[in-house]
Amino acid sequence: MSDIDFNKINSMEFDVLREIGNIGAGNATTALSQMINSKIDMKVPNVELLEFKNLADIVGGADRIVVGILFTLENDIDGMMMFMMDMPASRYLVNILLGNPQPDDLSGDYEFSEMELSALSEIGNIIAGAYLSSLSTLTNLTITSSIPYMAIDMAGAILSVPAIEFGKIGDKALLIETEFGDKEKSVNGYFILIPTLNSYKAILNSLGL
Repeated sequence: MSDIDFNKINSMEFDVLREIGNIGAGNATTALSQMINSKIDMKVPNVELLEFKNLADIVGGADRIVVGILFTLENDIDGMMMFMMDMPASRYLVNILLGNPQPDDLSGDYEFSEMELSALSEIGNIIAGAYLSSLSTLTNLTITSSIPYMAIDMAGAILSVPAIEFGKIGDKALLIETEFGDKEKSVNGYFILIPTLNSYKAILNSLGL
């Protein structure tokens, strides 16, 4: 069992986790801009270590319908990674990618077409992949991810997957809230990294902490 204690994590260790978020956002911005052939800005307004039970509150509650794209992680880092967006944010990105006009109101009920679902999966794959590449480069650790699994469901249902899978070995996740968009509009996405406790320790050790 690892000796890392999230309740006593020091400011330097937390700064490192925050920097992982910043670098990941930068890489994701570049990758997304190249994908849609248009400039898009992304920044990291918030980085937190949260208990699983509090993650759903960040996206508006357990009943909020969200798009979740999940990966399992292996090799030097074990765990799970997820990129999550609410429906308005998902529609916003899909419309940019497919060249669709943006409606004045992105909220409300909406059902994605097969093409839109495919685009959404690719967006999540590229954004999460950029974060993963950043983490691997920064730590010099080998990290491989599974094929992405995408689900559209209530936030509580989607977040129950990592809670059940990793709840036995730890109850905290690194939440990186990202804000992306252009001059006219911006929306939020949520990158959730859930390594095992020993993997958190490996990340910090690789950085000399």
